[in-house]
Amino acid sequence: MERCGWAAGAAEYLVYHDEEWGVPVHGDDALFERLALEAFQSGLSWITILRKRENFRAAFGGFHIPTVAAYGDDDVRRLLADAGIVRNRAKIDATISNARVALELAEGLDALLWSFAESSDGRQRPPTIADVPATSAASAAMAKELKRRGFRFVGPTTAYALMQATGMVDDHVASCWRAG
Repeated sequence: MERCGWAAGAAEYLVYHDEEWGVPVHGDDALFERLALEAFQSGLSWITILRKRENFRAAFGGFHIPTVAAYGDDDVRRLLADAGIVRNRAKIDATISNARVALELAEGLDALLWSFAESSDGRQRPPTIADVPATSAASAAMAKELKRRGFRFVGPTTAYALMQATGMVDDHVASCWRAG
């Protein structure tokens, strides 16, 4: 089977590509998890996050938004001491802050994020991995709106990676078995 070129690097990438990447994800907590993990990935390789994902889930209460929103100083200290996750104070603080913002969204995180999904009508899949963009007009608009509402660590590149990972945009290359 042909796959997107990035999926060949490690066994975890292969499974992630074949089972998750680009598959539509719905639900406030599920999307909050993906948003948080994409933020933690900033400046790191995605394989680092994939290998620590179960630790992140345990450390952040399954990414249940009300649970994370209630975290206080003791939780921050606990997270900073947890070698199973990325111990970056700014990213930990942003995740907790983002949970608090998400908790207050009248329409819910799912509806807000999916309002930026790109229509697949007439959109051609990229011919090669080199043709996959790092951002889009929709990801820039998403990042701008998330920041306006108080979210942190959500630039256009992070927003686009979230869109790709959660099926809001289909960037499987044209020859990939998942395309189509």
